[in-house]
Amino acid sequence: MILTKRFRFEAAHLLPRHPGKCRFLHGHSYALRVAIQMEVDPETGMGCDFAELGSIVDKQVLEQADHRNLNDFLDNPTAENICVWIWPRLANHVPGRLVEIELHETEDCSCVYRGPDNETP
Repeated sequence: MILTKRFRFEAAHLLPRHPGKCRFLHGHSYALRVAIQMEVDPETGMGCDFAELGSIVDKQVLEQADHRNLNDFLDNPTAENICVWIWPRLANHVPGRLVEIELHETEDCSCVYRGPDNETP
């Protein structure tokens, strides 16, 4: 079974290697979707309580990123690099197996990451 939960956070960044206007400080209302895979417990009928997943993401990601300047801890905080930063903060903490994260910078633009084992050269 794959369970997903969506989160929101606000953050600023600038992209120092971008040739356009994104090289200047600006902000986004990010949306983060986390997907985990696990067996369903026949006793409870659940794989994971969504509140438990929410607490993990809050502690491991949102407390560090929400209302922050992402350049304070990422050299080049593109959507892709933010996903790579998020992955290890969740992979060893979520119940089951982290299978995918999707980060939306805008309503129309997102990055999907399936972990370092699924990167293409």
